[in-house]
Amino acid sequence: MQEISTVGIISKPKIKSAPDIVSGLLAWLDKRGVDYRCDQLTAEYAGISQFFNREELPEGIDLLIVLGGDGTLLSAARAVAGNDIPIFAVNLGHLGFLTTIREEELYPELDRAIRGEHRIGRRRMVDCELQRNDKTIASYSALNDVVIAKSELARMIDLDTHVDNHFVAAYKADGLIISTPTGSTAYSLSAGGPVIFPSVNCFCITPICPHMLTNRPVIVPDSSVIHILNHGEDGTYLTIDGQVGEPLSKGDRVVCRSSPKTIQLIRPPKSLFFDVLREKLKWGER
Repeated sequence: MQEISTVGIISKPKIKSAPDIVSGLLAWLDKRGVDYRCDQLTAEYAGISQFFNREELPEGIDLLIVLGGDGTLLSAARAVAGNDIPIFAVNLGHLGFLTTIREEELYPELDRAIRGEHRIGRRRMVDCELQRNDKTIASYSALNDVVIAKSELARMIDLDTHVDNHFVAAYKADGLIISTPTGSTAYSLSAGGPVIFPSVNCFCITPICPHMLTNRPVIVPDSSVIHILNHGEDGTYLTIDGQVGEPLSKGDRVVCRSSPKTIQLIRPPKSLFFDVLREKLKWGER
């Protein structure tokens, strides 16, 4: 197990308790001789001047601490994706399917991680290319999902979808979600998609409010390449993990495939996938 000598810290904005949490965390790390690299928000919470941009933060760190919710983790995941850096995600938000370490578990679980006793779950990402006039004009990686949706009120969009060379459907809907298993508990779940166990190698294609009520979510192997052709005029938008993206033009093609990039999520030893579902979705206990 690699020794943890330097950690990176990324924080969520507008958390009232964050200054106290961050100051306590940095003091805890100093006491144990662990160096740290902070993003700008973390540095502001701690009242220190030195910070690193998120793109620079992963350089030389052995562990990334994320203080926030799932949205903060999604942003952090894109910064460290493909690097051999475990993510220690502490839930300071609300629902938190991915950030399963509670605030009160911060120090016991971090001590366990620094000793190399943590459990890691690997999550594969999805790569997305935006093609216009047969040229790739943008590329993204997502941990949760790639979404094509309308950006105007009361207007359906028209999307031709192929899986490999097989025509699936001409969706007329408010949008379409290409979800990883990790993202199956996010937007796809709200749109009627299934919960998928994280180790299943697949994508879920979930239409958002389809015009045809028989259009249902479809699960395909993650060895598939998904092609989506936009027939809509202005008013269609591509979004990556609900955080970044850009408007689409008529004739644009979005291509999704399994990414070589993975992230490593540190999981509390007693927190298993179905435990999280029961807690977060309020499923009944026996």
